[in-house]
Amino acid sequence: MSLGDFIKKQFIDVIQWTEDADGTLAYRYPMRDMEIQYGAQLTVRESQMALFVNEGKAADTFGAGLYTIETRTLPVLTNLMNWDKLFKSPFKSDVYFFSTRIQTDQKWGTQQPITIRDKDFGMVRLRGFGIYSYHLVEPLKFHQKLSGTRELYAVSDLEGQLRNTILGQFADAFATSGVPFLDMAANQGMLADKMKQTAAPAFGEYGLMLDSFVVENLSLPDELQQKLDERIGMNMVGNMQQYTQYQVAQSMPIAAANQGGGAGLGAGLGAGMAMGKAMVDAVSGGGAPPPAAAAGDATATKFCIACGKAIPRSSKFCPECGGTQG
Repeated sequence: MSLGDFIKKQFIDVIQWTEDADGTLAYRYPMRDMEIQYGAQLTVRESQMALFVNEGKAADTFGAGLYTIETRTLPVLTNLMNWDKLFKSPFKSDVYFFSTRIQTDQKWGTQQPITIRDKDFGMVRLRGFGIYSYHLVEPLKFHQKLSGTRELYAVSDLEGQLRNTILGQFADAFATSGVPFLDMAANQGMLADKMKQTAAPAFGEYGLMLDSFVVENLSLPDELQQKLDERIGMNMVGNMQQYTQYQVAQSMPIAAANQGGGAGLGAGLGAGMAMGKAMVDAVSGGGAPPPAAAAGDATATKFCIACGKAIPRSSKFCPECGGTQG
């Protein structure tokens, strides 16, 4: 080393890092042409951890606190460098800071529907999305498997990997939950807990802890949703008779208030009940409509326009209510 190089070399007395933006997971302290002075101060804040790496080998890890850099505070590095207790010289080492803050509002979602086996529908294709949060707990493992020697490692660098990890567990969590798709809306919290338990070990492999997991929505592709809507509509047909009776009951106060009162109400009730019965029979297959009556058939009937009772077609007056049949 020339005299000029020695003069240019700087000695570090204070080592610290303050995050200037959100989304940073790991930061390498700048060490170019710089050496750490013996007795320097290392400051690690509450939301951070620090790692010393010497000649490619990870050494000492520090949690939150203020440290004086000496052999006593660097036992692993002292052992690697064969320093004795009288070590006083500056030394070269890489220092990495890690953010341990909770990374919130991380989004996950299925880009394409995932095929799931469902109790009610058999095989269905399912979409889902939501949010999750995590934080870094093991800087050494994170450094070895993800961040390495990079100057900066951000949340965005890890986003795709974590999302795919979650989706890889999605089908298994749904299948093992035993909850049919139609009941999922009422059990999204349970499914979220199941997915968190399933995905947590994969996060742990990277030195991360999965703090929360939320399922915001589960849905079917449009074409399958249309089929489901049709099935719901078919199930509703079974209640057509009750629906018709309800509609007739609702119309009674309106008919009574109209001019003609009872006669109009009777006609409305008769026509309504007859129509309702015909609709129910036609839908349910409970009976075929009677054949058209031949002209002059004595058994032919019609409905009284006043009370709705079945009466002979030739009647001029209703035998039940006496109403003129016009």
